Amino acid sequence: MQVINVLDKKFVPYLTADEIAEQVKRLAGEINKDYEGLRPVFIAILNGSFMFASDLFKELSVEAEICFIKLASYKGTKSTGQVITSIGLDTSLKDRHVVIIEDIVDTGKTLHEFLPQLENQQPLSLKLVALLHKPTALAFPVKIDYLGFKVPDKFLLGYGLDYDGLARNLKEIYQLIED
Repeated sequence: MQVINVLDKKFVPYLTADEIAEQVKRLAGEINKDYEGLRPVFIAILNGSFMFASDLFKELSVEAEICFIKLASYKGTKSTGQVITSIGLDTSLKDRHVVIIEDIVDTGKTLHEFLPQLENQQPLSLKLVALLHKPTALAFPVKIDYLGFKVPDKFLLGYGLDYDGLARNLKEIYQLIED
């Protein structure tokens, strides 16, 4: 088993690039079916979702727009409990079908604080696609409409997920080896 080192932590492979690609294609297929003829707007939550959003968007056949917003609540391997908005949304969502693209839903705090802001803009519909979900970590109710993988409550990195800004570029997803 390949062990990688990132800063002071060791990680082992968890999901391969092929497993991820298979789920991305499946999710895109479901979205293509549900949004045929509707021209949804996708909101990718940065920084973590950029790889997932890019791969998902390439698989979409529906006419769609994409924009980005930066929300963050992590420092190192722990959630800070504070949601920070760095880049705001500059697209009107009124009377639009909106799909949020999230890399991972763990406690749900970030989305719990962000979703009401979107709902205030009166979209026709608001759905969430997430590559990863940690059901045992969920502390705030969040409905995931399109889900790639349920994962254990372990720290993950790669494929957009980072450890203090590093390792987002990995094609696979790795899991922290607990000491």
